[in-house]
Amino acid sequence: MRLFDGGGLYLELAPAGGKWWRLKYRFLGKEKRISLGVYPHVTLKDARDRRDAAKRLLTNGIDPSEQRKAERAVVTERAASSFEAVALEWYAKFSPAWVASHSSKILRRLEHNVFPHLGPRPIADISSRDLLVVLRKVEGRGAIETAHRTKQNCSQVFRYAVATGRAERDPTLELRGALAPVAERHHPSIIDPKGIGGLLRAIDGYSGSLVTRCALQLAPLTFVRPGELRRAEWAEFDLGKGEWRIPAERMKMGAPHIVPLSTQAKAIIAEIQPLTGGKRYVFPGARTNGRPMSENTVNAALRRLGYAKDEMTGHGFRSMASTHLNEQGWNRDAIERQLAHAERDNVRAAYNYAEHLPERRRMMQAWADYLDGLKTDAKVTPIKKAAA
Repeated sequence: MRLFDGGGLYLELAPAGGKWWRLKYRFLGKEKRISLGVYPHVTLKDARDRRDAAKRLLTNGIDPSEQRKAERAVVTERAASSFEAVALEWYAKFSPAWVASHSSKILRRLEHNVFPHLGPRPIADISSRDLLVVLRKVEGRGAIETAHRTKQNCSQVFRYAVATGRAERDPTLELRGALAPVAERHHPSIIDPKGIGGLLRAIDGYSGSLVTRCALQLAPLTFVRPGELRRAEWAEFDLGKGEWRIPAERMKMGAPHIVPLSTQAKAIIAEIQPLTGGKRYVFPGARTNGRPMSENTVNAALRRLGYAKDEMTGHGFRSMASTHLNEQGWNRDAIERQLAHAERDNVRAAYNYAEHLPERRRMMQAWADYLDGLKTDAKVTPIKKAAA
């Protein structure tokens, strides 16, 4: 049933009780209809106003139906180009290459700090001032480092938006120097040569489990991250080549990593192989062989040896190696590659993980020999870069 008002406007009554305002009109000689809303949410006055607006479009040669489709397309496009939509698309594309813990931290950072404020906004409309307001909220609660990391993640999202044609620029570039600096924080580490020698002797005398002792002994020789050490798998080792190849999915920045094994490191691996070689993990957990060693095991062992948490940590072996290898004249790029520090270009990192490998092999063996000298309390001459 239809109740006509005038000018093509009528109220259509459905048998089930629904009532819709509709407008009948002609465009280019063809009869067409368009919905103007549901009664009573849209009153008669509102319906007449909408009819008049549609008539004005027709006067200007515009089809009201096509105009509405275009407006809806703009709304849909803006929704697909919101900061949150672009950020989640960026995350879905790149996160599979990241370590799970790193991936989850980035998503939580965006969900907690950015999406509630900027998520629905079109990414192209977000200014540096808009972003600074959000970052100031994070900074205001004392989370300075989180504010900087949030800014870094936002920059990655904006650059992705630029690359995919949904933004013109990265507004984070205008915020350089706007946030309070992060207080430099170092993992406690023993750097003094005599102190290193004492630590190495203490580790050799560790009276706990063989698995823990071997992990402690291997840590200074390989200086990988503690998580990479405790999750080491037998399938990753090739003692014939003297290599430990850590796959990309276990590395912090998602690129594979090669650890050349010194003769001392290979001896430690050979010692533990009869005990755990038939299992998945080189350093399995104390309660089950199906899981790696606990993340607290190495630090707990250091405490048992008498080293306080502000003196030495499992991560401190990396600082120890970095400090001395740089002082001893090794190629800085080779050191950084061996430390598997973050590569600015992720694609470059994925393909260049073997960069400087011949020099890294010489460096790792020289480093192991140097540590042996410290451990035996011999007169140690600082290593200089080995001749090619």
